[in-house]
Amino acid sequence: MQDRIPVTLITDNMVGFVMANGLVDKVVVGADRILMKSGHVINKIGTLTVAVAASYFHVPFIVVAPCSTIDRETELSKVVIERRNPREVAYVGSQPVAPRGVPALNPAFDITPPELVTAIVTEKGVFRPDELRKTVSA
Repeated sequence: MQDRIPVTLITDNMVGFVMANGLVDKVVVGADRILMKSGHVINKIGTLTVAVAASYFHVPFIVVAPCSTIDRETELSKVVIERRNPREVAYVGSQPVAPRGVPALNPAFDITPPELVTAIVTEKGVFRPDELRKTVSA
């Protein structure tokens, strides 16, 4: 908004609705980690869901991150997703919001496959996920 870019606040559960109704031109997300060998993007939980919706509705899905985010060594099979305290899902403060005894799952991140990523933007340029090796020489 400060840069005069039109914005509208929505909840995460509205993503499919706004894309289905043509209210989104493109999706831009950050990344906590990008695997150079495979192009997979690891980011906050919910990123994968947005990428799937963007793909379905033909909305470009763009990842913007510094080159320091690119993990040049790790294989996808070696990635461990942090699981946070389930209490964060089952309670708001000290107030329970789930029935007693219901297990809760609380992964902090998810993994978006490269085929859902239109482009990765870094300080060294714009790349497709399969072109990340060019960031080493750029």
